[in-house]
Amino acid sequence: MNFSSINGIKKAGFVGFKTMQELFIDNSLIPTIKGVYLILYLDEKAPLYLKKGTGGYFKGKDPNISIKELEKNWINKTIVVYIGKAGSDSSKATLKSRLKQYFGFGQGKNIGHWGGRLIWQLASSSNLIVCWKPLPNDDPRFVEEQLIQDFKIQFGNRPFANLAN
Repeated sequence: MNFSSINGIKKAGFVGFKTMQELFIDNSLIPTIKGVYLILYLDEKAPLYLKKGTGGYFKGKDPNISIKELEKNWINKTIVVYIGKAGSDSSKATLKSRLKQYFGFGQGKNIGHWGGRLIWQLASSSNLIVCWKPLPNDDPRFVEEQLIQDFKIQFGNRPFANLAN
C-alpha cells in the first residue's frame, strides 16, 4: 500500500477522510462494523508538538512523552501517523465504538485508549484526517499487523503514534 498519498490509501479500500473535528461533532458516518483505521497528517510542514497534549489520564497514567521523544518518533515522507483496529473474532468493538473511545481519550476523558496517544500531543490534532476500512469478513488484528509490517518495510519504523508492533 502507498502510505504517502490519499489516492494510494483510497485504492487500498479506505473511506471516510474526515477531520477529527468533524467527527468529534458528528460521528454518524463511521460504520458500526469491525475494521481498521488510519490517522493522517496532511500538512507539508513539520508538526508542532505540545508538551502537554489533550489526551486523558487513564488510571492516573500521564499519556504525554517528551518533545524530544515525539521528534524521534516522527516519520517523514508519509501521511500516515497511526494505524488502528476495531474489533476481532473475539471482540464486538466496531469502528464507530473504537473511534468514539479514541476521540474521547483525545478530549481528556479517562478512557482506555492508550494506543495512539501521541496524536494528542500534535498541536493540530483536531485537523488530522481519519479514514477507515470496514472488514466484515477479516480479523482487523491481522490486517492492522500487516499494515504496520508493510509500513515498517517502507519507512524502517512504525507510524509515529504506533508504539507497539
